[in-house]
Amino acid sequence: MDGNFSPAAILSIVLLAVVLSSSTASLEPFDLLYDDAVQAFSDSDYHSVVRYMEGALNSYTEVRRTKVRCRLMCQDQHPFDETFSDLRFPDVVLHRAACMNKCIEEKLGTQSMHKVNEDVVQDFHRRIPYNYLQLAYQKLKQPDKAAAAAHTYFQANPEHVEMGQNLEQYKNVEGVEEEHFVDREARPHQHSFTAAVRLYDKGDYEGAIALFEEALVEYYKADMECRALCQWPQRFEGYDYLRYRYSLYEVISDHFTQVLHCEHECVRDLATRPGRLSPMENYLPLHYDYLQFAYYQVEKLEEALQCALTYQLFHEEEEFVMENVDYYREVLGHDGKPREKAAWYLRRHKQELELLLIGSKTMGVEFTEGNYWSSTGGRDDSNRIPSGTDGWMEYVPISEKKNITVTAPQHLKEGGSLVYDSVQLVQNSAALNGTQRVLLDHVISEEECSDLRHLAHAVTMAGDGYRGRMSPHTPNEKFEGATVLKTLQYAYEGRVPMRSARLFYDASERARRIIESYFQLNSTLHFSYTHLVCRTAITGQQDHRNDLSHPIHADNCLLDPEANECWKEPPAYTYRDYSALLYLNGDFDGGEFIFTEMDAKTVTASVKPRCGRMVGFSSGGENPHGVRAVTNGQRCAVALWFTLDPLFRELERLQADEVIQELDVQAVWGQGLSINPKDEL
Repeated sequence: MDGNFSPAAILSIVLLAVVLSSSTASLEPFDLLYDDAVQAFSDSDYHSVVRYMEGALNSYTEVRRTKVRCRLMCQDQHPFDETFSDLRFPDVVLHRAACMNKCIEEKLGTQSMHKVNEDVVQDFHRRIPYNYLQLAYQKLKQPDKAAAAAHTYFQANPEHVEMGQNLEQYKNVEGVEEEHFVDREARPHQHSFTAAVRLYDKGDYEGAIALFEEALVEYYKADMECRALCQWPQRFEGYDYLRYRYSLYEVISDHFTQVLHCEHECVRDLATRPGRLSPMENYLPLHYDYLQFAYYQVEKLEEALQCALTYQLFHEEEEFVMENVDYYREVLGHDGKPREKAAWYLRRHKQELELLLIGSKTMGVEFTEGNYWSSTGGRDDSNRIPSGTDGWMEYVPISEKKNITVTAPQHLKEGGSLVYDSVQLVQNSAALNGTQRVLLDHVISEEECSDLRHLAHAVTMAGDGYRGRMSPHTPNEKFEGATVLKTLQYAYEGRVPMRSARLFYDASERARRIIESYFQLNSTLHFSYTHLVCRTAITGQQDHRNDLSHPIHADNCLLDPEANECWKEPPAYTYRDYSALLYLNGDFDGGEFIFTEMDAKTVTASVKPRCGRMVGFSSGGENPHGVRAVTNGQRCAVALWFTLDPLFRELERLQADEVIQELDVQAVWGQGLSINPKDEL
């Protein structure tokens, strides 16, 4: 076409977009089905809950699928060719619009029916429908389907304690098998990648290669679909639509800049697991990094070279990849080429960045070019070799590599003074099969343990420190706790000996000094939270029990075993740096403290509590840990969390410090106590 159109021709194109909008099909909107399901749930009509909620999920999926298919089909039918003119552009745009309207309304019905409130859309993103479904299936005595719904919900909401408990209970229900715990909303590219990493870690390189290749196919497909979904109405933040008076080209520029930004964000979206805020680091390039080493292991050096060269497209200057490429070239006797799909993908990504920089200046907003391939967590992974763990790797050139060595970061130290003569080192990090771990004995004496246990029996309250929940981690145990300031209040009121409250304060300070010294920290370690806590086995609820007293977790990040990641984001206490547990007794059954791998299953070390024993460790994803079930008796300990950031010091501890200072003044000068600990609460 030469771009010379008459006004009548242009008018016919505009009319085409309207005329072709007649609908020949109708899909019930998912928001209406969702409302019906919620109403049925409030009426305890669980059969209707299942019918409506499953219908809503199907409708939601079909709307998304239809939009993607129609967009891609119409894009292929009406492409932008190389010959461009002022009228050629609106010609293609209007024909695409007419095509998409016709396509969508033929499959879904009138588009206005499917304009859904943003709150409802967010509920579906957060997988709220599956929470209703698991309860409904549970009431209908269909535990296999309830388990699938619960598992699907929990994948996007791992901090939901009650759902985690439900999943543990489903494991013990007759008729529920391991294959029933499926993620119904799993993203194919992430599912294949995770499965591939597992096989890689097991040494099954052939199987890993097949799944990594499958993951790449699914990734590029998901990327195409994500970009297609960006081709819909955009909202311009800060714009007053009623007074919008920009020219045609400015309007077009604004819209396409928003679309480009949306498409650019697909990189982040595809690397982000459900329920997480942060993407997996270096996600797409990591596929090629795993593949180059896997192909090397099965002696397919042609493919290994190709994948190494492809990885270099993303990270041109990384020394370890350059060494690998040189090695492959030397052995093969010739060079290779990177994969064309990845090369094309990066060319488009670069073009998007250039256009975004132009568009953002036109709109008067700031756009900063970011490195989506690696700079997501502030950690330098330039020397990291694929391992499937979150450890730090010592790189060895592939020509010399026998295995992969996990080493601690250079800035982390241990082995410093234990401060007190009585304290005995039992195991260091190496003996505990990890990094930044230590086990100590005789931190406090038998008499001090006894005093603190008596204090716990007098002061601790069920649910204290657990937002009032008596059984926050398992329904088979009762949890009781108290803070330092609370014990000082009880002592001031004469309900417990002041000597015992002071002992709690002093023992926790002793623990802080030991941890700070042993790990050779260069700055002051501050209290983040201090808790005297006891967990008691509930009689009659211990038969056939297979849950944990405290599920596997990390203290400053959200553990994600499926992704072998720990996400340092809310609601995790991201400011915590070190943790310690000072045990007061060992006369109970179970209750061992355990460290695990990132999979939350493979136990790397187990610690049996006893009076005066303390385990200390760094609070990050390098140290997943939990507590085995207490099946008889009561287990008491002083739980301590520390931070290197003074902004996050424990407020109650600072208030307790003031009370202790007043007590010391009183002891020296014989004055009365001028601060009431109760007032400090």
